[in-house]
Amino acid sequence: MSDLFDLPFEEEEEPAPSPQPPAPTPVASRRVLTVTELTVRVRDLLETEFIEVWVEGEISNSRVWNTGHMYFTLKDSAAQIRGVMFRSALRYLKFKPADGLKIVARGKLTVYEPKGEYQLVCEHMEPQGLGALQLAFDQLKKRLQDEGLFDAARKRPLPALPRKIGIVTSLDGAAIRDIIKVLRRRYANAHLIIRPARVQGEGAALEIARGLKAIGRVPGVDVVIVGRGGGSIEDLWAFNEEIVARAIAASPVPVISAVGHESDVTIADFVADLRAPTPSAAAELVVSRKDEFCGRIDRLEDRLRAAARGRVQGLSRRVHMLSGRSALAGYRGRVAMRGRHAAELTHALARVMRASLASRDRRLQQVRRQLETFDLGRRLAGIRTRLVTGRGALDKAMTKRRHRADSQLRDGARRLEAMSPLAVLGRGYAVAWNADRTRVLRAASDVATGDTVRVTLSRGEIDAKVSKTHD
Repeated sequence: MSDLFDLPFEEEEEPAPSPQPPAPTPVASRRVLTVTELTVRVRDLLETEFIEVWVEGEISNSRVWNTGHMYFTLKDSAAQIRGVMFRSALRYLKFKPADGLKIVARGKLTVYEPKGEYQLVCEHMEPQGLGALQLAFDQLKKRLQDEGLFDAARKRPLPALPRKIGIVTSLDGAAIRDIIKVLRRRYANAHLIIRPARVQGEGAALEIARGLKAIGRVPGVDVVIVGRGGGSIEDLWAFNEEIVARAIAASPVPVISAVGHESDVTIADFVADLRAPTPSAAAELVVSRKDEFCGRIDRLEDRLRAAARGRVQGLSRRVHMLSGRSALAGYRGRVAMRGRHAAELTHALARVMRASLASRDRRLQQVRRQLETFDLGRRLAGIRTRLVTGRGALDKAMTKRRHRADSQLRDGARRLEAMSPLAVLGRGYAVAWNADRTRVLRAASDVATGDTVRVTLSRGEIDAKVSKTHD
């Protein structure tokens, strides 16, 4: 520590009768440190000296920040020390640190420079007097129990006759072989759907949860068996994970937990709808429902037969007893006579019914013949024939009339053409008009010398000037 505190010292001597005050240290020999330098040197010494320490104490003021790091205080009856456990180490803990929990922590000492406080950087901790796995088991069990996941009210009964049985387990273990062996022996026509999953080691819990979700999405699955063979608490720990417990609770069909041996208990056993002590027992529980159902049917059939037999026997005895009474003597003959009378009435009724039906049938045939005379199809066919004939006659008359009108038109045209002045002009004649073409000139006196005269020929017109007139 002499390099931290650079202070001179002298060996102890006998006290002088009149001691003199020590001489002040020369200013040139002092070494003044800043707070940062002093803190850094203390941190270096602590980190070098206390690389790994085990500390026992009680947790208080623990808090996990949004960064995932946990800050806490570790204390005993006389002292305390601040501690931090980073997220990378905290996620490997099997239990949840809480205030008041006595633990043993392993870590190293360092100094938090901004506040000048020394603290324990915890890399691992375990509960004092109780295993970490057992504590984690108890903590998760209490939390899920408070949420109601263990309540008997939410447990679902197993189906009476499961058609499809889902199995979530490892293909390498003996559990799958035991389950299949029992099911094939007691329920040969069972439809098995197996979803392989690791049941031990890192990531096993996630695979089991995914397997349960996948089996639950298969149409027609009636019940699911999830489990594995026996082992230590570490081997069975995947079935103590919260993700598996919530996957079992969220399953749409009943789940049977078959983990380990009869003495092994997991969180999955509490959440499942039914716990089986072993995988083989789980298979027997599933198919026992079928055996019980068939046995119940047989018992009900026997009871029904016995009840019917007793009922018939009781009624038979009553008939014999009643037939022996004097008031009912000869009832068989009366019943026979009543039967004969009923047969005669039945015969007469049948005869009347047949006569009535025959009369109605004749009436029906008569009405049908009357309707056939007014058959619309025939009437429409006749009308259609007359229409076709009339259309042909009309077309012929129209053609004849058109030819006659055409001939008359041509004759009239010839007569008009013969009377047309244009025909006269075509023979060399001309028509003289006054200048404005409003009057036809019929005499030479109608014009005077110098007047303009317009002459219409067969083709075209000419304008002429009168130079001389002759009467």
